[in-house]
Amino acid sequence: MTDRPFKILGIQQIAVGGPDKTRLRKLWVDTLGLELKGNFKSESENVDEDIAAAGSGPLEVEVDLMQPIDPEARPKVHEPALNHVGLWVDDLAAAVSWLEGQGMRFTPGGIRKGAAGHDVCFIHPKGNDAAPIGGEGVLIELVQAPADVIETHARLGGELR
Repeated sequence: MTDRPFKILGIQQIAVGGPDKTRLRKLWVDTLGLELKGNFKSESENVDEDIAAAGSGPLEVEVDLMQPIDPEARPKVHEPALNHVGLWVDDLAAAVSWLEGQGMRFTPGGIRKGAAGHDVCFIHPKGNDAAPIGGEGVLIELVQAPADVIETHARLGGELR
């Protein structure tokens, strides 16, 4: 697997869920001091989230504080509490194409705009017969890194693989 046509640059985000994002905001924003940056709501994704951040600039890490719009509907953004991990990738289209060729299973929806405006795609937590490689129980979001993130990681020697 050394012919990989992309690089994972680092953590873009973590997403935590709970039945009440007010409690999450009290922990992450009020107590730990993360900056509240925005909100995102999507009926189709059953999510009402606050977007907080640690750090700044191209090395900022987003922390999404999510509650379900309907606790009985799917997806259940509050179960498990650590909902997903987002990874910056330098070439999302190349990554998805190559990973599909390796047998990676993705969630429905393909590459699309995420809550923060970046192109995203999700690796399914579980493989299946048609695509046997999944996230081993973890939902993984691949996020197209913007130029400043790619340049910062290159400048800092961040050749993470």
